[in-house]
Amino acid sequence: MISDTLLVDAGTFFRQTGWEIRPEGACKDDRCVPLPDGASTAEVDLRVVSERLGMPLVHDEAAGLWCLGPASGGRALTSARAPDLELPDWRGETFRLSSLRGQKALLVAWASW
Repeated sequence: MISDTLLVDAGTFFRQTGWEIRPEGACKDDRCVPLPDGASTAEVDLRVVSERLGMPLVHDEAAGLWCLGPASGGRALTSARAPDLELPDWRGETFRLSSLRGQKALLVAWASW
């Protein structure tokens, strides 16, 4: 989810992440993760849920935006360095990820399973 503030309405947080804020904590399906005592059920602090749910939180200071990634299940990247990938592009020409060095890049992966 992308936000311009660290405090987000609980309804918005649920619609964008699937995590519902309840008195017992942040819940998704049959799993609930406790939040700190006194945590609001009306507003969500992205710093708290990032830590508690294992969701990466990134700040783009220049744009004034925060991005909360999906729960990683303990498999989050420990750095922002991706291995150099070399793949064919949509025209069949070779594309190297390293050609984007120094630029922000969004990698989208898809699998049929």
